[in-house]
Amino acid sequence: MDMISRDEAIELIEKYVKDDKLKKHMLAVEAIMREVAKNINEDEEVFGIVGLLHDIDFEETKEKPELHGVRACEILNGLLPENLLNAIKVHAYSKAEEAKNNLEYALIASDAISGLIIACALIKPSKKINDVDAEFISKKFKQKDFARNCSRERILFCKMLGITEEKFFEISLNALKKISNDLGL
Repeated sequence: MDMISRDEAIELIEKYVKDDKLKKHMLAVEAIMREVAKNINEDEEVFGIVGLLHDIDFEETKEKPELHGVRACEILNGLLPENLLNAIKVHAYSKAEEAKNNLEYALIASDAISGLIIACALIKPSKKINDVDAEFISKKFKQKDFARNCSRERILFCKMLGITEEKFFEISLNALKKISNDLGL
């Protein structure tokens, strides 16, 4: 089965996602996923589309987290191959332990690191991602009370890809710097 194009994915996001912060998060995860794919010799387009669409159901399911991912698969059924749908389903908190391949590991880690990096940018006086470096992210990663909702355990799924946390911080930060204007950071 073929998958939808990025333009078609953006149209779906416009239909299902109203919150601008959520849209920016989805763009951030897409960018990180593409950069991760490049670093581990995977298909950048596949990783990017999964990153872009992973939270398409979030507004609808935020009060029912057990449906997060499941509802996304219903929305995307017939538009993405089964393995991509599964990655989106597995990224949900309750199903992460089911992850078993690079696409799934990358989505879990990328979803979590995006929030940590953005939190790092927001505490800088400039509020700009270009003023953040990997060393700063590493320092904040170790501070458990900083950006508490960004799961350190999920970020460490990067190790399942053969990427150290330090390298993952660099890859992710570089990805977000490329789209800093889109993120408003």
